[in-house]
Amino acid sequence: MTISLYVRHARKARVAAALLCLAALSACGGQPAADTAGSAPSPAPTTRFSENGVTVTLSVSDWKASEGTLTAVFTPEAKGFHLYSTDLPATGIEGVGRPTAVGVTGALKAEGRLKAAAEVRSISVPGVDAPVPVYPDGPVTTTLPVRADGNGDATVLVGYASCSTRDGCTIPVSDRAVRLRVTGDGPAFEAP
Repeated sequence: MTISLYVRHARKARVAAALLCLAALSACGGQPAADTAGSAPSPAPTTRFSENGVTVTLSVSDWKASEGTLTAVFTPEAKGFHLYSTDLPATGIEGVGRPTAVGVTGALKAEGRLKAAAEVRSISVPGVDAPVPVYPDGPVTTTLPVRADGNGDATVLVGYASCSTRDGCTIPVSDRAVRLRVTGDGPAFEAP
């Protein structure tokens, strides 16, 4: 290889390395590229856990003036499993089922009722006289309007049970605590 050809390859390699460094800086919070069209909003505080056959993802969004929306997505880990209605009594119907529930305590207060983005359907359970209200098989998204009652510690309390008409039910989860901290900047979940 001649020296002039070597110099040209070295220059191209330096230019490519410089471009990679600039791209990495932009992706990691360095100076954004000149053609960036505004800044993206910061991501919503989010956490998740899995227990008794269901993964629950919690997030707080639309946080303004000490108010926002707490979203909980309940995802059964196996196909064919459903969750029970948020309106199911705390002890179920004739002891069958547990409601899908999300509540808050401490520095967060609920500003309304928990709503689910799924239609309720009724199923018949052998040995139970009354119909049992459930959501269709698969994930269910719920939302709860919340507001900060000052700065400090808060707890999200989550409850649910999942069942399958073929495979039976998982053990219900009741008042599963998820901790977060509320500051002037908004809520942040503690590391799991």
